[in-house]
Amino acid sequence: MRWLGKIAGSAGAGGAVACMTIVLGAAPAAAQTTAAPAPPPDSAPSTAAGEAPASAPAAAPEGLSESVVVTVNDDLISTYDIIQRMRLLIVTSGIQPTDANLPEIQREAVRSLVDERLEMQELKAQGKTQKFDLVASDSEVDDELADIARSNNTSASQLLANLAAQGVGAQTFRDQLRAEISWRGWIRGRYGQRLAIGEDQIRAFEKRLEAEAGKPQYQISEVFIDAARVGGMPAAEQGATQLIGQIQKGAPFAAVARQFSNSPSAANGGDVGWISTGEMAPEVDQALENLRAGQLSAPIPVKDGVYIIYLKDRRAGASANVVNLKQAAIALPKDATAAQVAAAQATLEALRPKLNGCDNLSAEAAKVDGVVSGDLGEAETKDLAPAFREAAETLAVGQVSAPIRTEVGLHLIAVCNKHKGGAQMMTHDQIQSRLYGEELSMIAKRQLRDLHNSATIETR
Repeated sequence: MRWLGKIAGSAGAGGAVACMTIVLGAAPAAAQTTAAPAPPPDSAPSTAAGEAPASAPAAAPEGLSESVVVTVNDDLISTYDIIQRMRLLIVTSGIQPTDANLPEIQREAVRSLVDERLEMQELKAQGKTQKFDLVASDSEVDDELADIARSNNTSASQLLANLAAQGVGAQTFRDQLRAEISWRGWIRGRYGQRLAIGEDQIRAFEKRLEAEAGKPQYQISEVFIDAARVGGMPAAEQGATQLIGQIQKGAPFAAVARQFSNSPSAANGGDVGWISTGEMAPEVDQALENLRAGQLSAPIPVKDGVYIIYLKDRRAGASANVVNLKQAAIALPKDATAAQVAAAQATLEALRPKLNGCDNLSAEAAKVDGVVSGDLGEAETKDLAPAFREAAETLAVGQVSAPIRTEVGLHLIAVCNKHKGGAQMMTHDQIQSRLYGEELSMIAKRQLRDLHNSATIETR
């Protein structure tokens, strides 16, 4: 049975705790030799690249090479540490281990452990200088565990027991949480109070929003694979392809993003929110134009890595006129006789006075033989068929058109709603909060990059 929940992770911006979907009882431990197939999620994203859903996962490889050992400034990362982190990655992302993806899972486990070792070493060094312990205490980790357990409607002990059943030791999970809590707190404590978002930055952001208001907007989530971090573009593309396959098998997108994405949005499960054309790389913009809501992109190579994009929703720009329509129609072939057209028209004309806009259209249409009703949904008026466009533009909300002839039938069109495209502008405080989070994210990324550049890291 699948146990679905959320595990809190560090916010990339050094801010509030983000949540991550996990699957317990579905993904096997990395060292196991077989992998039970996980059932697909209720609303798994489809793909825009024509990929067929992946078949049941193959049996997992025999295990990890015993020769893998890493030192980070003389701090040892053992084979046991790596195997444990691999298991944690598998459980918390919902990924099924295979011969193809296990090496990448191992590499990601090593990368994340190296990052955490560097962070903890820096915190201990800073703590000695400041004569203040910057590492989260056991009680702070306990509090975090309790919060995670409550969000999953369980207890901390049961949560750890569920992880243990998947081969993940309690200390492995606690160590990860300790590093996340400590690093998040230090970044916010050291830089947060000094970081000021100026009114000129907020005004510039507002002007950009106004300029982009007329463009189509997309609500997306992302996974970004940094080519430099994984060893080049071929490795990044291969990794992205493997992750897409796992998402198709049922791994939650947010969980995959949280564990494998190299973007600051990883802390929020890859959630980027609403964007406009031009905010991301041109390659991503082009891919978004061809995606439908609920679709997953193919790997999108850009200058410094590879994106996977999940399009949640899309909406027209603020300059577009958007309508929501319903119809009642009688099917008629293109070559219908004049008598057939006249009979259909008489039927619809008799129905029309009984309609109270969209409210009772379906119910009244169902009472008349040969009349079918349907919700045409929301669309920009410019995208409607010419016959429907005129009615949509001239009718008020709640009005019903006269019968309209098309090649497939005769239609009554009801206007349910009209509005301008786009969304309301962000408030001053929302803009300030967003810019503050982005600044902290960049600071945290720079700090970790500098630690890597000055560190001695050896793999043997």
